[in-house]
Amino acid sequence: MLKRTHTCGDLRVAAAGQEVVLAGWAYRRRDHGTIIFLDLRDRYGVTQVVVTPDTPEAHEAAQRVRSEFVLAVRGLVRRRPAGMENAGLSTGEIEVVASELVVENPAKPLPFEIRDDLEANEFARLRYRYLDLRRPRMQRNIILRHRAVKLMRDYLDGHDFLEIETPILTKSTPEGARDYLVPSRVHPGKFYALPQSPQQFKQLLMVAGFDRYFQIARCFRDEDLRADRQPEFTQLDVEMSFVGQEDVIELVSGLCRDLTAQLTEAEPPSLPFPRLTYAEALARYGSDKPDIRFGLELQDLGDLLAGTGVGFLKAALEAGNVVRAVAGPGMAGLSGTKLREQVKAYEEVVKIYGAKGLAWLDYPAEGAPKSPIAKFFSPAELAAIAERCAAGPGDAVFMVADTVRVATAALGELRLRLGRDLNLIAPGQFKYLWVVDFPLVDWNEEENRWDAMHHPFTSPKAEDLARMESDPASVHANAYDIVLNGVELGGGSIRIHQRDVQERMFQLLGHSAEAAALKFGHMLDAFEFGTPPHGGIALGIDRFIMLLAGEQSIREVIPFPKNQQALEPMTGTPDVVDKAQLDLLHLVSTAKKDA
Repeated sequence: MLKRTHTCGDLRVAAAGQEVVLAGWAYRRRDHGTIIFLDLRDRYGVTQVVVTPDTPEAHEAAQRVRSEFVLAVRGLVRRRPAGMENAGLSTGEIEVVASELVVENPAKPLPFEIRDDLEANEFARLRYRYLDLRRPRMQRNIILRHRAVKLMRDYLDGHDFLEIETPILTKSTPEGARDYLVPSRVHPGKFYALPQSPQQFKQLLMVAGFDRYFQIARCFRDEDLRADRQPEFTQLDVEMSFVGQEDVIELVSGLCRDLTAQLTEAEPPSLPFPRLTYAEALARYGSDKPDIRFGLELQDLGDLLAGTGVGFLKAALEAGNVVRAVAGPGMAGLSGTKLREQVKAYEEVVKIYGAKGLAWLDYPAEGAPKSPIAKFFSPAELAAIAERCAAGPGDAVFMVADTVRVATAALGELRLRLGRDLNLIAPGQFKYLWVVDFPLVDWNEEENRWDAMHHPFTSPKAEDLARMESDPASVHANAYDIVLNGVELGGGSIRIHQRDVQERMFQLLGHSAEAAALKFGHMLDAFEFGTPPHGGIALGIDRFIMLLAGEQSIREVIPFPKNQQALEPMTGTPDVVDKAQLDLLHLVSTAKKDA
């Protein structure tokens, strides 16, 4: 076997005249009759190899080479002839003239080509993930992930944090999503749970006196999937003792700034990052994770339409609901048919969030506002709506009349759709935002109970503590989320560290004293042995890398992800297991092996 001396991204003009050995995959092959050109690729780059009849054995071997054959090549480096350089390659000024070529391993015809402009469907890409990962784009993503995680470790090490591992096999506790369960062989009928997060263990590490902890933590949640969710994912988990909210925000803001500066070509974000309260974020953007790369803030029209003659708007306001609006810049310039088609598409968007319909006004460059309902507004109302929404000539205004929750969610999603459709989001931006002052709990109408807005270990604001039982909806949490480009990058809180407060929180969430002791007794006991005030945060590493890489799905930055059906096509996971294995675990399966 030829042992490589350089990678396929190493060689430059200074190496001309040297004998080298390269190894990699045949990326492209061009047969010019007597001379054969091979582009040899590894994860470091591409080098052009020239094979001539002057080396008959190498030339004969090169004639058999096809895409993705694994090759080793010995040869001399020479400068490419003038005018034949390839400016698109870092090695584009040189080539290697082969004296020896060995086919280390041939390759079957490929299910898809190894190139970035790939059109293969996702199932095929995941079925042959080892081939998909050879593509330059995918390799850049995985390398970016490695560098980001290394920078995280270095940054936190520089701030006196210790990396400490926590268990993967743990206890099932009600923390939000469904647990993945693992049956115990030695304890029949009992189960471990895979951790949804290291939340309880990192708090117990604070009790143990490790005042600055972090972990690149594997987490597992049995929930429905989407572009930014996986059943198993990785988060940067951080916890600190003797801190408040501002300490955590300052630490994480510095980390995010450094990663953005070192891993992207964007202008480094300035500190401090902007901040909104939860209530402000919903009112202005219709979301608790607003994308602030563009404007189009939501507007409340209730005061402007208090005496309106528009029947459905008047009825909504009299019923205690709201009328909210968002502008569509330049949309009045669309032709009538196209605008009506666009409005119809936007109606479907808001209906997903419970809105009964979408009202609109068209403010043309010339003449009176148009729309099916324009004639029912007074001239003063039309002018006031335009002023409130900053709608000028050529703009449109979209309105939803409904409950606060429905109108806010519907227009928040419509705002995002407008931002994309109207090209209001310039590429290459990284806009961070902190959202603070979340409610402590949220009412679950389906189950008629309170749910923790973050998790049951989040502390209430000290000034609200007395109202936990009498007015839970008014209690704010010591919680904070960091948002990047409209994606929740991470969330954290200052934790409850006193047993009596934690017991009150469990009671508020509907856990009896007996149930709380059964599920969380270890935590409650620990709080009686000198627990320091503490808080932390968890950042979704997969989501972070997705955004830094400019991808639309976390599956593009995870080496071996599951698809949206939680399947892994390459290995056929999940799969049935032998009856003998189930017998050992005292389990029975009704699943059948696929034919």
